[in-house]
Amino acid sequence: MQNKELLVAAIKNGTVIDHIPADRTFEVVNLLGLTEVKTAITIGCNLQSEKVGSKGIIKVEDKYFTDEEISRLSVVAPNAVLNIIHDYAVQEKKPVMMPQTLQGIIHCPNPKCICNNEPMRTLFHYNTDTNSFRCHYCNTEIYASEVIVEK
Repeated sequence: MQNKELLVAAIKNGTVIDHIPADRTFEVVNLLGLTEVKTAITIGCNLQSEKVGSKGIIKVEDKYFTDEEISRLSVVAPNAVLNIIHDYAVQEKKPVMMPQTLQGIIHCPNPKCICNNEPMRTLFHYNTDTNSFRCHYCNTEIYASEVIVEK
């Protein structure tokens, strides 16, 4: 029998973001503004995963993410899973889903685009077939691997 131990402490209430690509763990921390959260946060990086080899995990006490925050997360960690925790037990598992439209999340790389020259939020449409985003205003297409997320 193999001796196993819990590498990351359990939380009583809050959210666990699991299956984050290991190299994007700290990008998720910054993207979700977790450095400003006043409750306990546990970050695990380069943890072993049977599914993906190496993953990141973030546990946030007493924090439940909004739909807008989950949309932001979907851009950098589209295969992540949110585990909603109450009294140390998983109450719900929510896979991160890429919404069809993303507003104010992705930066348009076209310097001539109106969203880069007027005080307005960006608007992108997601194409599942090509895993790319198309700017609503200038039709610039960018692939998920090239995305720069707005702060």
